[in-house]
Amino acid sequence: MSIEVNNESSVAVDEVALQRLAIYALDQLHVHPDAELGIVLVDEAAMEQLHVQWMDEPGPTDVLSFPMDELRPGTDEVMTPAGLLGDIVLCPQVAAAQASAAGHSLSDELVLLTCHGLLHLLGFDHAEPHEEKEMFRIQGEILAGFSLAERKRRKK
Repeated sequence: MSIEVNNESSVAVDEVALQRLAIYALDQLHVHPDAELGIVLVDEAAMEQLHVQWMDEPGPTDVLSFPMDELRPGTDEVMTPAGLLGDIVLCPQVAAAQASAAGHSLSDELVLLTCHGLLHLLGFDHAEPHEEKEMFRIQGEILAGFSLAERKRRKK
């Protein structure tokens, strides 16, 4: 996998953890190992500009996804073809406020948002109740599996 993480924000984050999450999630979703993904972390002003420009909504948001080749998840039998997944843009300042409200770490929130953004890149949405149920089920499974994999990795 080609996963490039660029932290353009003023907040120090664990970029390697975001990369590990992306690798784990893409593997679980049977995405070709030659797929390319960009993860960019930006400050609130830059995120607000993107949010207004692309979503026509005011203020910064936590995560935006910009799909490129409109790839979809593969299956056990057929892997997604190689291609450009697109970019996930995260705002650590917004994520920090959400993490505090949820009672967990900024790192945990950024992992959750990266997973969420990745699912959007692969065509998942939560506009309709049935879509939301499916997307959040898959998101929960990926995050639980990643958490377990991280605990095992730390024990080594």
